[in-house]
Amino acid sequence: MDLTLALVIATVSIALFFDYTNGFHDAANAIATSVSTRALTPRVALAMAAVLNFVGALLGVGVAKTIKDILTGFDDMSANHALTVVLSALVGAIVWNLITWYFGIPSSSSHALIGGLIGVGLASGVMVDWDKVIDKVAIPMVLSPALGFGGAFLLMLSIMWIFRRANPHTVNRRFRHSQMVSAAALSLGHGLQDAQKTMGVIVLALIAGGEHTGDDIPLWVIVAAASAISLGTMSGGMRIMRTMGRRIIALDPPRGFAAESTAAVVLYGMAIGLQAPVSTTHTMTSAVMGAGATKRFSAVRWGVARSIITAWILTIPAAAAVGAAVYFVLRVVIPGN
Repeated sequence: MDLTLALVIATVSIALFFDYTNGFHDAANAIATSVSTRALTPRVALAMAAVLNFVGALLGVGVAKTIKDILTGFDDMSANHALTVVLSALVGAIVWNLITWYFGIPSSSSHALIGGLIGVGLASGVMVDWDKVIDKVAIPMVLSPALGFGGAFLLMLSIMWIFRRANPHTVNRRFRHSQMVSAAALSLGHGLQDAQKTMGVIVLALIAGGEHTGDDIPLWVIVAAASAISLGTMSGGMRIMRTMGRRIIALDPPRGFAAESTAAVVLYGMAIGLQAPVSTTHTMTSAVMGAGATKRFSAVRWGVARSIITAWILTIPAAAAVGAAVYFVLRVVIPGN
């Protein structure tokens, strides 16, 4: 086996490992509220999320193509150098994912990956498509949390008005059942968004290694990415689940339903309408805060929310810095650079 093919295999394998870490890192975002309101048990919620992550990953490739096109201009590089670039971006994203998972911080795997790509692009001289970064990443990155917060706030106000004369115990019971649907919808949206990002990186690696041409996403890449994120989801994510489900605000079933439903709609709209790789974490956390703020603004633990927002801001530059550092090391280590 020659070195280039070995690098392709290694890069694809590490991309799938990233997808796996994405699954256990972000699984909590889709199911934490349902577990915290006792609409679902953790075991049932994780199993449901794993299945629907897999299904969601099969529903489109628009986001994958956006990720694939962030870096361009590999033609002037050797295959080994191009693969070093992609590999370094993945390592940068994985390191940041593991750091934030260890501390229980719900940061964005999506933006960690994008940060890694941007960092190695700048370090290596590979062309970064800044128009795509601004239109498909930066603007949706700000827009999706705003829609999550505002949409959940308004939906919860509507629920409070519609059921203002209903028995609270009955309302909670009904919305606890409804959360099974909203949590399922959110898990489907998570698969639709996050698995596609790994597909895009795998295709980028195949192109860099001369193993693929064209704009399509091979079927085996789609199935492999869907399987990896599903397996990762099954492995859990209890640290982040505690932050999402309890530390931001203690949600009741109606607010859990409002947050999950709103986040799911935002994820579908961004993936299908704009083909934008937005963060499940950012969207869901903002929706939780929006739904919780209808109780009273002081009910939201804004100190926890502030630390989460700080992690959001740091994710892209931190992953970019790690990716760039890894690139400088691997460029020396790997022959043919």
